[in-house]
Amino acid sequence: MTAASFLVVPQWQGSGSSRAMRLIDGAEAIRGDLPASATHTVSVPSAAGDALGTGVHRFSSLTLVRELATAELALLEAPVVTVGGDCAADLASVQHAVAAHPAGTVAVVWFDAHGDLNNVSTSPSGAFHGMVGRALLGDGPDGLASAGPARLAAANLVLAGTRSLDDGESAFVDRAGIRVVAPGELDDPEAVVRAVEATGATAVYVHVDLDVLDPAHIDGIGYPEPFGVTPAALCDAIRALRSRFELAGAAVTEFAPESPEAAGRDMPVILRILGALTGPIANGGSASSTESGPRHASTDPVRPDDGL
Repeated sequence: MTAASFLVVPQWQGSGSSRAMRLIDGAEAIRGDLPASATHTVSVPSAAGDALGTGVHRFSSLTLVRELATAELALLEAPVVTVGGDCAADLASVQHAVAAHPAGTVAVVWFDAHGDLNNVSTSPSGAFHGMVGRALLGDGPDGLASAGPARLAAANLVLAGTRSLDDGESAFVDRAGIRVVAPGELDDPEAVVRAVEATGATAVYVHVDLDVLDPAHIDGIGYPEPFGVTPAALCDAIRALRSRFELAGAAVTEFAPESPEAAGRDMPVILRILGALTGPIANGGSASSTESGPRHASTDPVRPDDGL
């Protein structure tokens, strides 16, 4: 089995939340429980950055982070699990994974309460974390939008657990024919597997925005939405995907705890998700499984995928 690599990207500049700086603390809290020998960290600039006339807030810093992350990704063994930071922290990671595989063979499953499918003309905020999905499809300013072999086809994007779309996003989802797996459908882990099978892909990139979870199960998120997914359903869906498809990469994003104590309360759920992404699969798993998932060194006597 191949061990996962971890890339920590404590990017906050893509967020439109008033608690955006807490994303740095969230990424650092998760980093503390990752295996040091397999973990690289991107040095995110402290400057907010400038839009430079693009319509994307903090554009200059976002493009710099993308360049720095791309350089780090070239050094890491796949699959890479990216830890954000805001929802655009794995922009370079998705692009890297898509470009590393034959065209059309990677599907991206976007576990998120929101679609993140606005573009500059439809975004109500100008915050890039609400545009990152659209940029992955090639619609965005140069320096952020995917191009060439890194460009994802709309047919290969699956929204999962999504329950809050802006009007412009809803129209785009209908127009582009993007598959959506509603939160309730994830009670059956095979629902998302079937959605990816319909794309014809043989590999999957799994993006997890923690707000896909119901707010009853996690506190440290900036944009909570009711009627979300349980940790058990999310982890079962991830393991089902890994049982069927090669894991091309993954990410856990948008952890914004209000304090170290609050971070500690949410960490068991996050470690459970990381365990689902990197731990062994009961049926033997895909080639991307690892012998063990990351552990909370100080307090976890059991593996995170054992159901914290």
